[in-house]
Amino acid sequence: MFKNDQSAYGFRTMAIHAGKCASSDTGALALPIYATTSFGYGDFDSGERRFAGVERGFLYSRFSNPTVQVFEQKMALLEGGETALAASSGMAAICAALFGLLSAGDELIFVGTLYGGTLGVMQTLLPRMGVNVLGVKDVGELGNAITAKTKLVYVETPSNPTLEIIDLGAVAALAREHAVISIADNTFATPYLTRPIDLGIDIVVHSATKYIGGHGDATGGVVIGSKQHIELIRTAGVKQFGGCMSPQDAFLFVRGLKTLPLRMEAVCDSALAIAQALHRHPLVEQVFYPGLAAHAGHDIAARQMKKFGGILAFTLRGGKANARRFLNQLMVITQAVSVGDVDSLACHPASTTHSAVPAEVRLQQGVTDQLIRLSVGIEDLSDLLTDIYAALAALTLE
Repeated sequence: MFKNDQSAYGFRTMAIHAGKCASSDTGALALPIYATTSFGYGDFDSGERRFAGVERGFLYSRFSNPTVQVFEQKMALLEGGETALAASSGMAAICAALFGLLSAGDELIFVGTLYGGTLGVMQTLLPRMGVNVLGVKDVGELGNAITAKTKLVYVETPSNPTLEIIDLGAVAALAREHAVISIADNTFATPYLTRPIDLGIDIVVHSATKYIGGHGDATGGVVIGSKQHIELIRTAGVKQFGGCMSPQDAFLFVRGLKTLPLRMEAVCDSALAIAQALHRHPLVEQVFYPGLAAHAGHDIAARQMKKFGGILAFTLRGGKANARRFLNQLMVITQAVSVGDVDSLACHPASTTHSAVPAEVRLQQGVTDQLIRLSVGIEDLSDLLTDIYAALAALTLE
């Protein structure tokens, strides 16, 4: 019998076997999909006990589901947390964490650049609920920004889309010093490259849609942390707001996790080679990739990441016109806004993922009109480089 003990096995073994639940009835090795809304509880007294929380058992799939529970257990083990909550999307997971832990009068501080959707929630929804939100540029500004009302510190590293690196250990230390809860979005790194909880972070969130699933065929999110925190988040996120994950998606995420280490090794190696090639190209103004020694966060990334990730961004000389030409010339790489697929995907953040962010804020965060984000897939590196060089050859400087 496999032991769900992260100290007993390597990451690749845990990615396959952690949380494993073979069917005791049939011996099926693949995780069963429990496509049911309700679960019978036998008799009146058992139902009363379950709803009172004094007897374990499934009741309704919005609350919990056996297939979804296996995914939650697997993510908790891989991230090194006590437990986890699966949600219907990455944003559902992030909102569940924020609304489950914050109340009117509380303060949230975010550090560095954030994904546009996350920033939108913090700048529009949270203030409507009486939560004050403050952004600071880096960890150096965080200590002075924390007040008696600060409840949460939120970071995203590497950040979307400019690949900023935040020192997670430093954030965790400051948060604990002031008795503040820390949350890290680990979507771009995945637990294969970085485990924020090991560095002192309290709660980790993911858009599982990205690398966890890895194939662009499932939408979901997950929050990992202590039992105390996750119970509060579960109540708000799925029991009250209803953002639960479907068992079909949970099955796909469990399947995706089995190849996560292999996919991450491939995309990290290719992304580094592409970043180095772009860094040398005369039409490329700047490359944002923590694997490059010139990157401002390179040393921190080298300490807290196994490798440097499969996502990079770069700016082209010639502004938005050349960004458009470059993207429209790509043949192997697909224009799409997601990341973490086995397919390589590229987009123009200023007009897509961050289009709802005010222009002045975008510019402060480095999301300019000439910025392109590239999520490197597992295609042959030679084919990706050929595609990129051909697109660059079509550019003009007017």
